Amino acid sequence: MRYTLRQLEVFLATAHFENVTKAAQSLAMSQSAASGALKDLEQQFDMQLFDRVGKRLQANEQGLSLRPKAQALIEQARALEQELVNHKDIGHIKVGATLTIGNYLAVGLMAEFMRENPSAEIQLEVANTEAIAKQVLNFDLDLGLIEGEFHHADLEVSHWRDDELVVFCAPNHPLAAKQVLTDQDLLAADWILRETGSGTRQGFDRAMHGLLAEQTIKLELQHTEAIKRAVEAGLGISCLSRITLEDAFQRGNLVPLLVPHRDFHRAFYVILHKNKYRSTGIQRWLALCTQ
Repeated sequence: MRYTLRQLEVFLATAHFENVTKAAQSLAMSQSAASGALKDLEQQFDMQLFDRVGKRLQANEQGLSLRPKAQALIEQARALEQELVNHKDIGHIKVGATLTIGNYLAVGLMAEFMRENPSAEIQLEVANTEAIAKQVLNFDLDLGLIEGEFHHADLEVSHWRDDELVVFCAPNHPLAAKQVLTDQDLLAADWILRETGSGTRQGFDRAMHGLLAEQTIKLELQHTEAIKRAVEAGLGISCLSRITLEDAFQRGNLVPLLVPHRDFHRAFYVILHKNKYRSTGIQRWLALCTQ
């Protein structure tokens, strides 16, 4: 072969950090060795992989085209090395989850996964849908569990499970006494909502089509528990996944509000980069999700 895996590692690290010095540090190399490896790769194939933008090295069209293929090849090589060393142990996988999934579902999945694979190491990153999708696209995460729809040509998006959003308020809120809410009730209320970019907000906005321009949004918060506390304090009403509210409903701290003429059903999805190498760990995680 006219290229080495080390050259590809340098290329991928430079594409990630957009800086040769940082790429070299991440690979425990000298800056000159990393620069040489990158220069040799480009010269061997008579191609330029990066454009210089200020102090950054930004992957150009050729670099962007090569990156996912090189990433997949490096990951296959690492998986092979891991199997040779560890005799097919699962190793380390990086999972991203949106806040609702990360706080209420992912830990249970992780526990089950580790019971089946005691040697496995799992890193969990919790953020909103947009952030998780970007990290999967950048190969910073092996896969993502998201609660909002996200479309990208390089992503493989698979339905995981169904979910339902619920409008709710404090027990002493004036709307708590109403059996069914009308659109007029929804417009008159003060809302405490998740931030734009979250799957929960995406589902809420879709359900409330036609009313969004006239709604009163009092607060936008990034954390589910903060929203629940604000609603309990009487600051307004909100809308979150039913799985995040079941305990509060049972205790009576919060009460659900019926809005039957609006569709609050949605789905959770598993996302992977289309060029992501499906290691043994990823395959077993996906199998667990479908059980």
